[in-house]
Amino acid sequence: MTQQALQDEIAHLERRLRDAKARLKQSPTNDAAAFTSPSASLHALLLVADSALPLGSFAFSSGLESYLAHHKPSKPSASQLSDFHTFLGLSLSTLARTSLPYVLAGYRTPADIATLDNDLDASTPCTVARRASIAQGRALVAVWDRSFKPHYHDASVCASAAATALSLFSAALRTSGQVNGHLAPLWGLVTSMLAVPLPQAAYLFLFAHARTVVSAAVRASVMGPYQAQAVLASAELQEQMRVLVDEAWHVRVEDAGQSVPVMDLWLGRHEKLYSRIFNS
Repeated sequence: MTQQALQDEIAHLERRLRDAKARLKQSPTNDAAAFTSPSASLHALLLVADSALPLGSFAFSSGLESYLAHHKPSKPSASQLSDFHTFLGLSLSTLARTSLPYVLAGYRTPADIATLDNDLDASTPCTVARRASIAQGRALVAVWDRSFKPHYHDASVCASAAATALSLFSAALRTSGQVNGHLAPLWGLVTSMLAVPLPQAAYLFLFAHARTVVSAAVRASVMGPYQAQAVLASAELQEQMRVLVDEAWHVRVEDAGQSVPVMDLWLGRHEKLYSRIFNS
């Protein structure tokens, strides 16, 4: 073969190689291969993070409506945005110190779920906070039973301590009336059943609360929907929630306690308001 023929063959092969590489970049199958299949825990995390999840949290303002009613601006036209930011920080701090230890314990020790539920009930003096926690906790168990259980209750999970504890607790909710059904320990138990990593489950618990308070602020005309998304996306909120998770990580439920005592007053005064748009 002559030198020219060899050069022509090389040029032809190089063109074919370039064409193959171009087709590879444009191939949809390559995109699918490049996309790492999401883990079951990621899928479960997305399910639990869905704002449409019927936990009933949308019906409560977590004390925001009462707080704003007791902090009226000096001028009728003045904004209550600064009051909202103050309340959000205090509310997250309160939740992290009163309820987050029960989320962590519910995840780590599922067999103690009934005791954790009873202890949290006994340490929640505010009737309004207790009512909201129970309503949302029972709704979470209902979501598990009716929606998630058929898809996450396989043979390997069925034999776990978490599955046994959740089944017994769910049955007790329906029949005996001897359990309350508080959200925090049940959040830990259900996310453990869904195989959501504990740090993410704890962070999401705080984020869901922040999202609820922000949503309440929108409905109370404190801010608009774009401002609400800016609050949720802010680095300040992310950092606060990370710090709160770190601080609560090794806190025992015996050491959990109210860090903002006046929060119970704001929550409790909600049902005394002359008019209100949220449930007490």
